[in-house]
Amino acid sequence: MTQEQLIPLLQNKDERAFTTMYDMYSKSLFAVISNLIKDSEEAEDVLQEAFVKIWKNIDSYNDSKGRFYTWILNIARNTAIDKLRSKGYNNSQKNLSVENFVSMVGDNSRMNHRIDTIGIKDFVKKLKPKCIQLLDLLFFKGYTQQEASEELNLPLGTVKTQNRNCINDLRTYLNVS
Repeated sequence: MTQEQLIPLLQNKDERAFTTMYDMYSKSLFAVISNLIKDSEEAEDVLQEAFVKIWKNIDSYNDSKGRFYTWILNIARNTAIDKLRSKGYNNSQKNLSVENFVSMVGDNSRMNHRIDTIGIKDFVKKLKPKCIQLLDLLFFKGYTQQEASEELNLPLGTVKTQNRNCINDLRTYLNVS
């Protein structure tokens, strides 16, 4: 089933279309979420929450504003960031045992493999070093532009401009390959 066939079915709340969408996109969305949420069980919960949001908000998708994958990727990423910023999540992270830290180290190495599997890192590596650093903060570590501005000691406007330019460079690589 193609994306063009899938979207109208989703908008008509076809449950089989939801299952198809999940099968098509869950692995790549989980990879992005897992890069932000290190605990795999928490990441799975966030993935489920993201798919519920996609299902409930499918009517707001507009193909003239962007690709479907980009739209669902942003929902998943924002859901993960919301989880990271939640008070309950922050409190639970303060109380982690030593065993959890050991498993987080293991999960991180597997996450790098997952990102490599979908090929994102290969394209990012082709960018200028400042773009690599900025995209790492914004997309792989979940920083806001304001937080990246503070981390890099750059004005917010500069971060926004560089982000836009870096994304355009990334698009150029993606269209060439």
